[in-house]
Amino acid sequence: MAAENSFGVVIVGNEILSGKRADRHLPHVIDTLAASGLQVAWSRVVSDQRRRLVHELRQTQQDAVPVLCFGGIGATPDDQTRQAAGEAFGCALVRHRDAQALIEQRFGDGAWPVRIRMADLPEDCLLIPNPGSGIPGFTLYNHHFFPGITDIAWPMLDWVLDTVYPSSAGPLQEKSVRIFDVAESELVGLMEELNRRHPGTGLFSLPHRAVNGYVEIGFRGNDGEVESAFSGLVIALERRALCYELVGGELANATISKAAV
Repeated sequence: MAAENSFGVVIVGNEILSGKRADRHLPHVIDTLAASGLQVAWSRVVSDQRRRLVHELRQTQQDAVPVLCFGGIGATPDDQTRQAAGEAFGCALVRHRDAQALIEQRFGDGAWPVRIRMADLPEDCLLIPNPGSGIPGFTLYNHHFFPGITDIAWPMLDWVLDTVYPSSAGPLQEKSVRIFDVAESELVGLMEELNRRHPGTGLFSLPHRAVNGYVEIGFRGNDGEVESAFSGLVIALERRALCYELVGGELANATISKAAV
C-alpha cells in the first residue's frame, strides 16, 4: 500500500520490555487502521529512558509516515516522553495554557503541584482531546502522543484518525490460498511477478511445515486491488496445475500429485 495510507507506531514503557506487562496497543491500532483502509508500516517498543526516546523520535522524523506514540506523557519521574519529544524536535517545553485549564477544570486544587506538570508540552504542539480523564495528549507535527492507559488512549486515537486522517477507503481486505506439495522457494518467481503487476497490494507468504505442509500466499489491501491480484494468483496456479485451496473455501486441483507439478 502507498505510504500515505500507513502509520508508524511507538510503544513506550520499560514494563513492556521487561515482560511485566504485555502490549495491547499495537493489535488495537492494526485493527482500527484496517477498518479505515489504513495499515501499520512499522512499530517499535522503546524504554522510558529519555536519551533512548530522543534517539528514536529523531529517527522516526526521517520517515514520511505519521507516527502514533503511546505512553510516558504522565507526571511521574519515569514519564519522559513529553520532554524527549521536545528535545527531539528542537522545541522548548512550555506551560500550555489550554492544557493547564483542562487539568485545573478536571482536578481543581488537586491539579497542583503534580498533575499540572502534564501541561508542560513542546511549544509547537496541538492538543488531542481526552474524553476520559480530561488530560490532553498532543500532536507535534506528524507525531501524535497518547497516554499508555488503553481505555483512555484509544478514544483519543479515534479522534485523531477521524479528524486528521479521514479515509474514504473501505476496510482492508485479505484473500489467500494454501498451496500444497511445493516449496516456498519454487514460488518466488511467481510472487515477484505478482508484486510487479499489483504494487498497490501487500503480498504475503507464510510457509507451514506441519505434516501436511503448505505455503499460504495472499494479498492484503483495498478491495478492488486485492480482487485483481488474487485473480492473477489463482490463474497462475491453475496454469501450473498446482494443488491449492482457498482459505475458508474449497480445494482446487485436489487430484494433482507432486509428479504432475
